[in-house]
Amino acid sequence: MNKLFAYLKNFDWILFVAVLLLVCFGLAEIYSIALSKGDISLLNLKKQFLFAVIGIVLLFLLSFFDFYNLQSYNVHIYIVGIVVLVIVLVLGTTVRGTTGWFEFGIFRIQPVEFIKLILIVFLARYFSGISININPLKHLIFSGLGTGVFVFLILKQPDFGSAFILCVLWVLMVVIAGFKKRYIAGIVMIFFLVFASGWLFFFKDYQKNRILTFINPTENSLDEGYNINQAIIAIGSGGVTGRGIGFGSQSQLKFLPEAQNDFIFAVIAEELGFLGVCFVVLFFLVLFSRLIINTRNINNDFGIFFLLGAMSLLFIEMFINIGMNIGLLPVVGISLPFLSYGGSSLLASLALVGMAESIIIRSKIKY
Repeated sequence: MNKLFAYLKNFDWILFVAVLLLVCFGLAEIYSIALSKGDISLLNLKKQFLFAVIGIVLLFLLSFFDFYNLQSYNVHIYIVGIVVLVIVLVLGTTVRGTTGWFEFGIFRIQPVEFIKLILIVFLARYFSGISININPLKHLIFSGLGTGVFVFLILKQPDFGSAFILCVLWVLMVVIAGFKKRYIAGIVMIFFLVFASGWLFFFKDYQKNRILTFINPTENSLDEGYNINQAIIAIGSGGVTGRGIGFGSQSQLKFLPEAQNDFIFAVIAEELGFLGVCFVVLFFLVLFSRLIINTRNINNDFGIFFLLGAMSLLFIEMFINIGMNIGLLPVVGISLPFLSYGGSSLLASLALVGMAESIIIRSKIKY
């Protein structure tokens, strides 16, 4: 019992409350969107609530587990991730052209959401066990290849949004590790060449159209630019205080596609207004600040890399999703952490917080 009390005392409750409030915001808007669809059974809301409860329980369970032990099983976990991605390509369910889900009755699990966590563990363990001043190019190539295996298998689904997130996550971890600027510049140059090659030889027409729509969203406002334009209209119509939950014209009248997934931020802005958006951004800032602040108490490189990696992943997903909604980035199908509908994303995000809490707790407990 003394050990349990010590865990609860050192648990970062501010971090947890910020995450819990984000989940509540998401549930409220998923309820609103269910009303617009005439879903009297509120099936999506019930499923998301169930995943939220399971995720919160998982968060606490993982926080009591000593995640420093993961360092010893890093390679095994990495191999499991590869095997799962191979299996989903063979046995997975195809949704909208992407073979990336395992289906269990009315529930679907998207393994790639958990692959993101595995990659953070892999990179945190790798960078914490090396000196980048010795053979930096070797370490850059090795960590890049480790990331590249996941990216390749995810592109086979194909899921370009998730593959892009893994690439950006690797780049941020490289920056955090302290590689010199010339290596970062080299990575940017390689990405540019890969993008140019993809545009010329690999990108499909709809992918090119998304990028062109990002550059000029008003050109095809009834075709490729429809989603972005409707999201911008929804955000602009919310005003300061919003129209109220269940009273957003764009979301309730179904002008806004994928309202509960990719464009839930637009729904929040329309129904809860500028104030609602400020609260959402504030809770994210509290989440990020707590992860950064807690790194000061950690004297283990793995723990520091993991917390910063967790913060990087959540920030990337938040930044891309909000950027899509306000027309600053092309639409790539990225969920807003803790808020968008999707059990896999919610479970993975809450599990990530639980793993971070485990490291935070052990940085404060004196054995």
